[in-house]
Order: sequence, then C-alpha cells, then structure tokens
Amino acid sequence: MQGSVLGPQLLINMGTVLKVLVITVGVIAVLGWIAVGITWGVLSSQGPEPPELKPLDWWEHCVLYQIYPRSFKDSDGDGIGDLQGIISELEHFPDAGIDAIWMSPIFESPMIDFGYDISNFYNIHHEYGTMEDFRELLQKAHSLGIKVLLDFVPNHASTYSDYFIESEGGNPEFADYFVWADGYPDPENESNILPPSNWISHFGGSAWEWSSTRQQFYLHQFAVEQADFNFRHQPVKDEMINIMRFWLDEGADGFRVDALPYMIEADPADHDGRYPDNPLSGLIQFEPHQLEYTIPLYTKDLIELYDVVYEWREFTDQYQAEHGGDTRVLFAEGYANISMTMLYYGNEDGKAGTHFPFNFDFITDLSSESRARDFVYVILKWLSYMPFGAVPNWVLGNHDNNRMPTRFNESMVDGLNALNMLLPGVAVTYQGEEIGMRDGYVSWEDTVDVEACNRGDEDTYHLYNRDPARTPFHWDNTTSAGFSISDDTWLPIADDYMEINLAKQKEDARSHYKVYQKLTALRKHTTLSHGEYDIRAFSDSSFYLVRSLRTYDTLVLLFNVAQTADTVDLSRVPHLTLPATVYVASIHSSRDAGDIIDREELTLQRGEALVLQAAPI
Repeated sequence: MQGSVLGPQLLINMGTVLKVLVITVGVIAVLGWIAVGITWGVLSSQGPEPPELKPLDWWEHCVLYQIYPRSFKDSDGDGIGDLQGIISELEHFPDAGIDAIWMSPIFESPMIDFGYDISNFYNIHHEYGTMEDFRELLQKAHSLGIKVLLDFVPNHASTYSDYFIESEGGNPEFADYFVWADGYPDPENESNILPPSNWISHFGGSAWEWSSTRQQFYLHQFAVEQADFNFRHQPVKDEMINIMRFWLDEGADGFRVDALPYMIEADPADHDGRYPDNPLSGLIQFEPHQLEYTIPLYTKDLIELYDVVYEWREFTDQYQAEHGGDTRVLFAEGYANISMTMLYYGNEDGKAGTHFPFNFDFITDLSSESRARDFVYVILKWLSYMPFGAVPNWVLGNHDNNRMPTRFNESMVDGLNALNMLLPGVAVTYQGEEIGMRDGYVSWEDTVDVEACNRGDEDTYHLYNRDPARTPFHWDNTTSAGFSISDDTWLPIADDYMEINLAKQKEDARSHYKVYQKLTALRKHTTLSHGEYDIRAFSDSSFYLVRSLRTYDTLVLLFNVAQTADTVDLSRVPHLTLPATVYVASIHSSRDAGDIIDREELTLQRGEALVLQAAPI
C-alpha cells in the first residue's frame, strides 16, 4: 500500500525536475549564445588581428649607398678623394637615412682602371690613405650604425702585382695563377705568332697579350694591365678566401664582388687542348677588334663559376658562425641574362649563393624612352624569376653608366628615388642620386677612363666614356663644389654645381634631398619592410605601386614617367581608400605633404610622383 501511494508522487517529482533541467539548459544555452555574440561583437569592433612579422636581417631592407672614393671628398687638397674625406662626411649617411656603404676599390693599384686593377689586395692605395685611416673609418661608421662593405675584384689582378710578376717570371708557386697559353704560327708570316683564340677584350682588341718574358700569351678580359686569374687552379681559389678573411678580420661587413661573369673561361681540355674561338655575332657594323664582333660563349657566364661563388658563401657563413656578430654579406655584380643572374642567389640543389646579385634592369632595360608599362614589366620580371624567399634589390645607377637623371629625364628624379625606396627589398643609391646629380662634361683632353681611351678617339670617346658619371660630389657652391680646396681635381667639376649641391638643397624649402630624406624615413614603416606589393600601369604614361599590410597604413606611389600630363582613375588602385594624405610629392608637383586627395580623378604633371598614405586594408 505504501508503495502504491509513493509511486505517483515520485513520478510527479521527477517530472518537475526534468522541467527545471530543461529550463536551466535553455537558459544556459541562451546565455552562451549571448556571450558568443558579445565576444564576436567585441572582436569585430577591434578589427582583424595584425599579421605575425618575420624578423629581418640587417641587410634585407637596407638602403645601400655606393661611394666612388676618388670623387667623394678630398681631405688633403691633391684633388683626389680619400678615406679621411669620407670620414669627415660620415654623418651625411645617417642624415640621409643610409644604412650601409660600399666603396669602390681602395686597394693598392697603378690606377690604370682606377682601382679595379689591384696590385696588392692586402693594403690601401697611398692616394686614399693608410690602414690606420681605414680602421678609423670602420670605427666611426660602426659607431654611427653604418655597415661598411668593400669592393672585391677576384677576376683579375694588376700586371704590377707580385702574383703576376712571379707568374710571368716562372716561379713554380705562381706559374699557374693566371691563364697562360701558347700562340700559333701565322701562316702568312712565320715570324708572327697568333693569339690562342679570337677572344676580344671588354675594352677592345684581343683579350690575349704576348709576354716576351714568358714567351706565352696571358688572358685579360679587360685592360692589358688586368691579367685574368686562373680559377681552375686551387691555390688561386684558396688565395681569394685568404683575402676575404683578412678584411673580415679587420672588421669589414662584407663585399660587393666585381665582374663575376668573366671569372672562368672554357677549359682547353674540353676542346682538343685549344681555347675555342667564340662564334661570330654576325653584326656587320662591328670590326674584329670590337667586343660586339663575337658572342662570348666561352668567356662569360660559364656554369663552373657559380660553384666558386657558392664556396665563398659557405666561407662567409662559416666565418660568422665562428666569430659571431652580424651577417657578413656578399653582393654580386653579374650583368647576365635573367636565368644566369638568378643562379647567383643559389641553385636548385640547395646551395646558397651571394645574398643577392645586383639588379641592373633599370640601367640596361629602361631609359627616357620607356613607358609606364615598360617599368611595370621590368619590375615584375625580376620579382617573378627571383627564387622563393630571396631578397630583391633595385639599382638606378653606378660608376660604369650615365647618371640616373641623364639616362632618364630630370623631372623623374624624385619619382625614381621613390620607386626605389617603396619597392620590396634593398634600395641602392649611387653617390649623387640623393641630390639629383647629372653627368658632368668631360672633354677628350680631360678623359682618363681606360675604356674610352682604348675604344674611342676624339670623335667617338663619348660613346664609351664612364668619366661623366664619376665627376666629384657637389657638397656646396664653394671652390670645386666643396669636394676639394684645390681647383685642380682629378676630373673636372660639373658645370651645374652652383645649382645642384647638397648645402643648397638642405636650405631650399623643396629639394631632391629633402624628398630623399622623407623616403628613407618612410622605409622604416612596417608596410614597406613586410607588406605585399601590387603594381600596374594606368596607361602608357603612369603607373601605381601599392604596398599594403593588414592593420597597417597602405602606401601608394603614383608616377607619371611621360613628358606630358596624364589623368588617372584612383578607383583602379587596389587597397586605396579615399580620402588619402600626400606623404611626399616630387619637387615640381603642385601638391604638398599633408594635402588631402579625396577625388578619384587625379591629374599628374610630367614626371610627377606622389606617395599617398591611406587607411589600412
């Protein structure tokens, strides 16, 4: 009986409990969704998370400045730039926003090719100073946060070097240091000996020179006084490592490596014991003594040279592992087609090469005649061929080519510097580009460039002359543009130094130098160091470059490379939201920093460049 009374009551109580549980679960679920909604709302109001940023090595986003020491600053009044001159102006580099400098060769040399013919790889040329001067330069530069790179020239040595003198003289230790070969009897004149092959020097004439001392020919792909090392001889490769170690021990931060494509030539063992003739180019406008008469099939870009380069990278990496400190870098000069150039980065077997080969496409592939689409194509070509994860670089000029404003148009100086600074990777500046220096005029009587003297005459020397790009730097409007207290300088001062000089541009309200400073300051922005890029032409005249990174400001370069005005539609620019602010404008622009751009239609004048700063994507 008791059981029959309690059973229904228990069922009633259980039902009540179930109802309470259901209600409770429902309340919890509702509260949970409310909590999720609140959390999502908070996250949504905060926006997207910033990206995780990869730490960059010191060189991967640096501004690298090339000094041509002979023309930078003269400290002792002899009309020739020197190390103490560089030391006296080192503050220019942090002021300009420069991170690293590399100096064209400062080693002992007879100066036939102004330092690229080295007679002693272990000492400083007397006109430039002493080892003590070099050490002082290193110490002061490093105290200012500036890295110092040297110009390493492994392809050849001066015929005044002990290496060559001992090799020519028959010293067994040095006998095979250079490329020596027997000649062939001339069938038309038995007393005459013909060179081993038809190879032509870069500076004109046969690449072979007869040595009456050794009774053989030696190879020189450049001047007669620049004998090519034999990189098929292990002691030569060992000596190059010794040279690099010496300067790294002194404190150098790395090397720019010169003339790499010419470092190894065809092996006679692969051609019946003879050096093979290069095939003829078929270009009838050239004569047999001119470089373009043949195709350098056996004298340039041989695959074996890359193995030597990879060994150098192994050495520098090992040096850092053993000695600590920051990365010691190798930057390669390698004028070659795009595929061969990319091998300087490394190969598919995982061998690391130089940290990068210099990108000369702005010099070789673009000019004042180039259109906006040409610029876009040249830029994307390098970025497309470059190995994944590699670091790009951009070069507007150097000591071997006409200056940037001379090759392009003077109205484009700021736009070109802006393009250099906003592209990903390393920006390279040749001395004077920060103030828009143009080629100086150098007469035939004043010309000292060995290439111009060898390949040209009074009527044609200007086609080959590199001196106009090497005239002294314009510091101010005083004697010799402030380069020297002497009126007699090794090359004449350009006539426009009163108009174009650093001191004036520091005082002017708007100047190339002030634009340059703004651009190098902008490079510290995370969008430029880590962001994505997007580049495209609006038309034949103008193009845009966009740099964007989630949660960071978007930066946009608009650049009219034509000599006429062009109207562009900003709605075509990805990631650009209006209104945007002008960060910097080229000096001839009607717009100023801080101006607001709020209309989609915008007219750019000839050569005008604008850098816009807009909201994050």
